[in-house]
Amino acid sequence: MQTMLNPRDGGTSARHVEAGPFPAAELPRAADGGARAPHGLEPVVFLPGLLCDQSLWRSQIDTLADCCAPFVADLTLDDSIAAMAARTLAAAPPSFSLVALSMGGYVALEIMRQAPGRVRRLALIDSSARADTPERTQERLKGIQSLERGTFLGVSRPLLRNLVDRSHWDDKVARSMQAMARRVGKTAFLRQQRAIMDRPDSRSCLGDIAVPTLIVVGRHDQITPVDHARELHDAIEGSVFHVVEQCGHMAALEEPDHVNQLLREWLVPRLS
Repeated sequence: MQTMLNPRDGGTSARHVEAGPFPAAELPRAADGGARAPHGLEPVVFLPGLLCDQSLWRSQIDTLADCCAPFVADLTLDDSIAAMAARTLAAAPPSFSLVALSMGGYVALEIMRQAPGRVRRLALIDSSARADTPERTQERLKGIQSLERGTFLGVSRPLLRNLVDRSHWDDKVARSMQAMARRVGKTAFLRQQRAIMDRPDSRSCLGDIAVPTLIVVGRHDQITPVDHARELHDAIEGSVFHVVEQCGHMAALEEPDHVNQLLREWLVPRLS
C-alpha cells in the first residue's frame, strides 16, 4: 500500500559543497494545455531504502507540505527492481518529481528506463548506478541462506555503524532505523535483498537522463560512497551535487534540515 504522511520531525544543519542553481523548470500543463497555477502542489513520489518505510521521509513530507503532494511507494512487495518500478508507476500520478534514497535510487533509475517521460525531476540521495560486485552478491546470498534458517535481527548494532555517522549511533536516528526494520520484517527484507542483488548496472543509461537532477551523499557514507555519487553527477548533464558533512548513508534521517532545504531548491527553482 502506498502511503501519504504529514508527521513532525526535526534535525540539524550541515555544510555542503559543489552546489549550483537549478534551471527553472517549465510549469506543468493542465488538461486544457494551460500552465498550472503557481500555488499548485507538485506531485512527488518518495522511494524508501532497504529496511525503510514511509517514516524515512517524515521530515521531508512535513517541511515541503506547502509545495508538494507526497506519495510514498511501498518497495516491500517485490523481489526485483523492475517489478518495484512497475508497481510504483502503476500507482503513481501521471507526472511527478521523484525522490529516492539508497535502494530507492536503484528503483528510480529503473523508472527512468521504463517511463522517462513521466518524471519531471529526479533526486538521488545516498545511492549508486552500479550493480553489486560478485563478492557482495556472495555475501548477500550467504546472508539470505542464513536468515532463511534463523531469526531476523533487523538493524543490528554492527549494521547500524555502517549505515549512519558515529554521531547517530545512540540517538533518535538509530532508534528510527531499528523501528523501521522491525515494521518491514524478515519476509520483505529477503525480497529486497534479492532485488538489490540482481539489480542491473545503470551507468550506461545515465546520459539519457534529461530532467533537473539533484545528487546528495553523506561524507561518511560507507554503503554508496562519495565516488559513486560523483559518478552519477559526472554522467547526468546539468545535475547538482552536494556532499553533506558529518553524515553517513541515511542523509534524509541524519541531516533532515539540510536535505529539506536542498529538496526545496530543487522543487522550487529560482526563476531567473
